[in-house]
Amino acid sequence: MLFSAIRSFAPGMLLLAGCLLALLPGIAAAGHRNPPPAECPQPLFTGKAPAALYARVNPLEANRDNRKAGEKLYHKISNPSCAACHGKQGEGNGPLAEQFDPRPRNFACAETVGGIPDGQLHWIIENGSPGTAMPSFGYLTDEEIWQLVLYLRQLTDH
Repeated sequence: MLFSAIRSFAPGMLLLAGCLLALLPGIAAAGHRNPPPAECPQPLFTGKAPAALYARVNPLEANRDNRKAGEKLYHKISNPSCAACHGKQGEGNGPLAEQFDPRPRNFACAETVGGIPDGQLHWIIENGSPGTAMPSFGYLTDEEIWQLVLYLRQLTDH
């Protein structure tokens, strides 16, 4: 009698377990902190640079040559390229973006980028961002990093 009760109960339990397993991805996603690719402004996840670096102002002139050099670094010279994660237009939607939590920064969002000082951007590019997928690009020269900062600022204009 006990075995027949278990046999009649088991299919219902299997169905319930299957339903719960099907719901798990949705439940996990509910706590997911990844903003949509075009979210503007995005929440900030990186800690603040040391005060002396945070307050630095880009010493380079915001001219065509420096911006073009920054664009070349963004798309071709850096490894991995910035565009691989941040996207061609800097919207945080590059081909690798989906795998990261938090998602790459949306540089096309003036509200987000405008609130980040030059020194902070330089520090993040140079050192990476702990707790995110942003690697260190410490092999770049100071001038190259400042050129990238100029180019990133330009992305809010497209």
